[in-house]
Amino acid sequence: MPNRSTDALFQLIRSLQKAEKRNFKLYAKRNFSNKDLRILQLFDALDRMDLYDEEQLLKREPSIKKEQLSNIKAKLSKEILASLRLLEAEENIDIQLHEQLDFARILYNKGLYLQSLKLLEKIKEMARANHQISFLTQALFMVKKIESLHITRSMQDKAEQLERESEEVASRVTTITVLSNLALQLYSWYIKHGHARNEDDEAAVTVYFKKKLPTELDYLKGFYEKLYFYQSYCWYAFIRQDFLMYYRYTQKWVDLFEAEPFMIGIETAHYIKGMHNLLTAHFYLRNHKKFLPALESFEQFNQQLQESHNENNKIQTFVYLHISKINLHFLEGNFEEALKLIPEITGKLKEYELYLDKHRVLVFYYKIASLYFGAGDYEKTIDYLNKIINWKTDLRTDLQCYARLLHLIAHYELDNFKLIEYLIRSVYRFMAKMNNLSRVEEEILKFLKSSFYLPAKQLTPAFEELLTRLKQLEHNRFETRAFVYLDIISWLESKVTKQPLEEVIRRRFIDSAQS
Repeated sequence: MPNRSTDALFQLIRSLQKAEKRNFKLYAKRNFSNKDLRILQLFDALDRMDLYDEEQLLKREPSIKKEQLSNIKAKLSKEILASLRLLEAEENIDIQLHEQLDFARILYNKGLYLQSLKLLEKIKEMARANHQISFLTQALFMVKKIESLHITRSMQDKAEQLERESEEVASRVTTITVLSNLALQLYSWYIKHGHARNEDDEAAVTVYFKKKLPTELDYLKGFYEKLYFYQSYCWYAFIRQDFLMYYRYTQKWVDLFEAEPFMIGIETAHYIKGMHNLLTAHFYLRNHKKFLPALESFEQFNQQLQESHNENNKIQTFVYLHISKINLHFLEGNFEEALKLIPEITGKLKEYELYLDKHRVLVFYYKIASLYFGAGDYEKTIDYLNKIINWKTDLRTDLQCYARLLHLIAHYELDNFKLIEYLIRSVYRFMAKMNNLSRVEEEILKFLKSSFYLPAKQLTPAFEELLTRLKQLEHNRFETRAFVYLDIISWLESKVTKQPLEEVIRRRFIDSAQS
């Protein structure tokens, strides 16, 4: 059977843009000898393949023996990365600093100590100007090495100055490490569990947060300290569903980049994530007036990004920009219009399937299912929810739970009553097992179980009664998740008023905009 496993080199070649492939060919002409011809042959062969198949590859290139393939692939991978390094040097400050450190080391090895020290001073200035503390640490380490091994007479009181610089940088590195670890752990907790389900979840997250957060108030000296500090508060607030605090710190996150715009080019991925969280905060707060200009700004950024070679940033921007576009339609109640986005989104999900993590794909499936539900296409809703339900993963247990609940409601809308009773038991067991059953979900499941036994004339009053009970829970913080994932209030209002769900949400949006 052919080897069709995902191959690292094949993925690398598939990720190359036309300009990058052309650059590699030029690089190869300058640097390859005749004996390296098989490397180029392998590149061309892999570039022509739609799916990696090792047996087919060896048949197409008989000059490459099976026992040689591993070494040739390793050589090709190294050369592609070398050509990309040259191409991307101007776009990445860290690549530039790495190169300068390499040059300083070469000068030192040649015995040119003063020249090496002079270059290292320039590296330190560049690292400080661009907030690159890790490179500043490396430069200081090398300066101290030269000064301790050789008599350079480069500067009086050099030892004292280097000590002060090293202590300051070490302190900053420690702070950045502590805050980045905290931000990462909180984000990891959210990816696995979603929002806090109850007081025990919130208490556990709060204890961890307060224990790990540095107590000093004067430690936010630089860009990265502030960035990870804001991120930590952002995830802490988001997990606890304190969306006002979440908004405040996502705004600080984005403002940090706007205060130093050159950092957008250096830490593009962090800026993209900040814009996503700011737009999400506006969405949860139903802040349509601020959502629109933020989305427009993100759109403009995306257009500028298309000229970049950084495919990762383009993929992340696609993900977050389209999630925001969907969220805008949720806010405005334009489900039919939003459905026009789905072919583009599903096409990109297919194109980027090797690069997208499961979490992002699950979120898209749930968003698309919700769009179809809002538009009244319950069959399509079920199709996309089944993609989530049948995907074996331990990510986002909250998303798994609400996918099942929406799946149940979609079958209810289709009058699939034979399935309802089984699904109710299944959903109840799953949500209880995941410790995800809140009062809102219990009320919904209880209603669905009893409602299909009711006469038609009693159904509307039953919907009205459920609507009244759930509205009383709407402002309970630990019940907020249900209203975020399922606009159950609007659905119940549509059943009471006998209007399409889209019209109910659209009317609410118009009334809110006019008030």
